[in-house]
Amino acid sequence: MKKLLIIDDSPEICKQLKWGLGKEYQVLLAQDVEEALTLFTRHKPKVLTLDLGLPPDVDGATEGLRCLEQILREQPDTKVIVLSGNENRDNALQAVQLGAYDFYRKPIDLAELKVILQRAFHLSTLEEENRRLQTAALTDRDKGWGMLGQCPQMEEVFTTIRKVAPADIPILILGENGTGKELVAKAIHSHSLRNKGELIPINCGAIPENLLEAELFGHEKGAFTGAAAQVKGKVEYAHGGTLFLDEIGELPLPLQVKILRFLQEKTIERVGGRKEIDVDARIVAATNVDIEEAIKQGNFREDLYYRIGVITIKLPPLRERGEDISLLANYFLNRYVAEFSKKIKGYSAAAEAALTAHPWPGNVREMENRIKRAILLADGPVIEPCDLGFEVKTAPEQTFSTHGLTLKEARDRIEREMLVAALKKNAGNVARSSEELGVSRPTFYDLMKKHHLHQA
Repeated sequence: MKKLLIIDDSPEICKQLKWGLGKEYQVLLAQDVEEALTLFTRHKPKVLTLDLGLPPDVDGATEGLRCLEQILREQPDTKVIVLSGNENRDNALQAVQLGAYDFYRKPIDLAELKVILQRAFHLSTLEEENRRLQTAALTDRDKGWGMLGQCPQMEEVFTTIRKVAPADIPILILGENGTGKELVAKAIHSHSLRNKGELIPINCGAIPENLLEAELFGHEKGAFTGAAAQVKGKVEYAHGGTLFLDEIGELPLPLQVKILRFLQEKTIERVGGRKEIDVDARIVAATNVDIEEAIKQGNFREDLYYRIGVITIKLPPLRERGEDISLLANYFLNRYVAEFSKKIKGYSAAAEAALTAHPWPGNVREMENRIKRAILLADGPVIEPCDLGFEVKTAPEQTFSTHGLTLKEARDRIEREMLVAALKKNAGNVARSSEELGVSRPTFYDLMKKHHLHQA
C-alpha cells in the first residue's frame, strides 16, 4: 500500500483521517515535528498532509513551516498538502511558496481530500516514471551518441546524423560554443563506414597561423628551422578515417585554398616536400562563425563553403531547447553525484527556477561545469542557486506606495502585482506563471479569483 504521512497535533483529526483513509493507504501519524521527521526519514512517503500549527507553536506556523522546509530539503519532490483553516490562509500561501504541493481548507471533507490525495499520488508516480524513462533513454543514447536531448530541434539533429553518417560526404556543423559540435562529429564518425579508422580532430583557431600548415599537412626534414625529421600532419593521420576541422571559420585564407585542393583531388603535399601524397579521409567541419557573413566580408571562400557544407547540421543554443534544460540538469546531477560520491538529492525550487531563467551563453558546456562545481561545493542535501554560481536576487522595489496601508493590504497589493507581472511575462499562460511563482496551478487560480484577475 502507498504510504501516507498525516502530521497534525489534533488526535481527533488523526483518528478521523486514519479511519477514512486506512483502506487505501498505509497511514502514518505524527503529532509534532520530531516525530514527523523521524517517520518521514524512515518511510519516505511520497505524499503527506501537514497542519502548520504544531506544538509548541500551535497558534502559529513556525513549527509547521520548519517541518515543511526540512522535509523538502531531504526529499524535494515530496507532495505536501497543507491543511489550514481560513484564519491562517496567509501561512498556507507561504507554505506553497516554500514548495508545498497545495493547501486544503478545514473543516475536512473526506471525499474532497481523497481526490486531492489521489491526484498528488498520481502526479508523484508520473514524475517518478518520467524520471526513470528519461534516465534510461538518456543513458542509452549517451552510450551511442554522447548527446542528450528530447526537444524537436535535437530530435532533428539525431535524425540527420542517422541519415548522413553512412554517406561518405563532407558535413558542416554550425553552432555556438559549448553546444556539442565535437560530439556530433564523433557520432557521425562512429556510425560511418569509416569507424574502424581514426577520428582526427584539429582546432583551426587554437594554433598559430605560422604553425597550422605543418600541423595539417606535416613537413619534411629541413623544411624550416627546427624541422629535424619528417613529420606527418593531421590530414595524413586521418587516412581511412575522418578529419574533424573544428572552428574552420578561423582558418586563414591561404590554408583554405589548400583544404579546397585536398577536397577536390584527395592529395596533399607536406611543407617543404614536392611529392603528392594520396589521402582518403572524410571531412567533418564545425564553426561558431556566421559563414555566410564571413563570405560577404571576404574572410571565407565561397567555393570551400559549398564543398564542406554538402550537408549542414545546425545545433540549437541551450536557451532555445525548452525542457531539455531540466533534462540535462538532472542528467549531470545524477552523473556527478555518483562520480563524486556525494549525498545530494536534487535542486531547490529556487535553483530550478534559476537554471530555467539563465541565458546559458556557454551552453551545455557551461551547464555541466556549473553543476560539477555545485555538487562539490554544496553544503546541504539540495543544490541552491548560490552553489551554481548564480546571484541570489532580492525582490525588486515596488513602484507603488504602501503609505497608509495595513500590513495585510500591502501584502495583498504586492501579491496581486506579482500575479499580474507573471501573467504578462508568460502571455497569460497559467502553467508557466504558477511555476515561475512556485505555486500549484489550483493555488494560482485561487489567487487570481481572490484578486479578480482573468486569464487573457
